[in-house]
Amino acid sequence: MNELNGKTVVIVGGTAGIGLAAAKAATAAGAKVWAAGRSEAHRNKAVAAAAGTFAVREADIHDAQALEALFREAGRIDHLVLCAIGGERTLKPFLEQTEDQFKAAYGKLWGYAKAVRVGAPFLAADGSITLVSGSPARKIKPGQSALSCVGGAVENLARCLAVEMAPVRVNIVSPGTIDTAMFDWMGEAREERLKAVTGSHLIQRAGTPEEVAEGVLFVMNNRFVTGTTVDVDGGRILS
Repeated sequence: MNELNGKTVVIVGGTAGIGLAAAKAATAAGAKVWAAGRSEAHRNKAVAAAAGTFAVREADIHDAQALEALFREAGRIDHLVLCAIGGERTLKPFLEQTEDQFKAAYGKLWGYAKAVRVGAPFLAADGSITLVSGSPARKIKPGQSALSCVGGAVENLARCLAVEMAPVRVNIVSPGTIDTAMFDWMGEAREERLKAVTGSHLIQRAGTPEEVAEGVLFVMNNRFVTGTTVDVDGGRILS
């Protein structure tokens, strides 16, 4: 099923990883895509990857003016996808975190909330919003309290918005461990460490951004899906 041909798709956090994969996939499906991000390095790579097939713009999910400029340029938006990190995540036990470190993770929630508020007037009446969360929202491991709490809040926000903004559809795509640039810091140990992390999962490997992008396209395409969390996690939450 392809409902994206000729549709306008805006992806905030769309210049790297899952967002960039979604931008490529939506473009291949015939959509007019705007991919935005705050990192100049990521934007430059996205421009090269787009090769003129979709627009790449600068926008921080916390910058209302930049978001409004992006949305005005795109015009009527059929699908708004939010996958920016948005906050600083501290991965250590709760009692070892400072209050500021714990609060900083909630930048993702505030950024998503801002983008929805700014973007709502530009959304088509039959449009959709997709928020990208993560499996720690429901599969909790030690040291992931901030990540898990923020993910849970984002998923509940989507359900609240689905009720309040209907008939606009609002959904969550929840990735598991995905092999993106966020693991670049591991260097040569990257492959071995990812295998160790995913060894207990039902599918014993890291996912790809393209596999998560398929979930994003599913919730955009399917007009009978709203308030739903689509897990693309290799069975992580069941392991």
